[in-house]
Amino acid sequence: MSQQQPRSDEEIAAAIVVATEVLDAPIELAEHDPAWSALYEREEARIRAALGDRVLLLEHVGSTAVPELAAKPRIDIVLAVADSADEQQYVPLLEAAGYVLRVREPDWYEHRVFKGPDTDVNLHVFSAGCAEIARMIRFRDYLRENETDRLLYERTKRELARRTWRYTQHYADAKTDVVVEIMRRAEAPDAT
Repeated sequence: MSQQQPRSDEEIAAAIVVATEVLDAPIELAEHDPAWSALYEREEARIRAALGDRVLLLEHVGSTAVPELAAKPRIDIVLAVADSADEQQYVPLLEAAGYVLRVREPDWYEHRVFKGPDTDVNLHVFSAGCAEIARMIRFRDYLRENETDRLLYERTKRELARRTWRYTQHYADAKTDVVVEIMRRAEAPDAT
């Protein structure tokens, strides 16, 4: 597993394509909302309409995809395209559908992040077959099935969310240790 390591303000700034707001506040977590699945389905239809057969995989990931788990009310979606570094093949089409490219990380799986046109979305784009896609889906699926680790993850998130964070990414990075711990169990041969 290749979990991205915590980043400095400078590293975050270097990856940002469009200026992001400085948070300087705690993170807002919400109780799980079944409407999040419907929001994902709407975004899925919009992305598929924009990209057609360029969509090689599209999944609802992150905490909003895990029933009973508190989350930031932001829909995380992972999209696999043939080559995420070949932006001309998909960026103009997503932009025409209203998505905005916000993050470009060529040194980390050629990762791209778009924000949604009218819903709080993080659309993560990777190349097909990228190990990070499998990790994101495995983490989601494991938390759906394992109450003990789902509760551990939620407790950790709630504790961290109370702190003041300059950027939301700092909060995400602060969860690295618990994510690595949970993924170790998720990837064990006897994982549920």
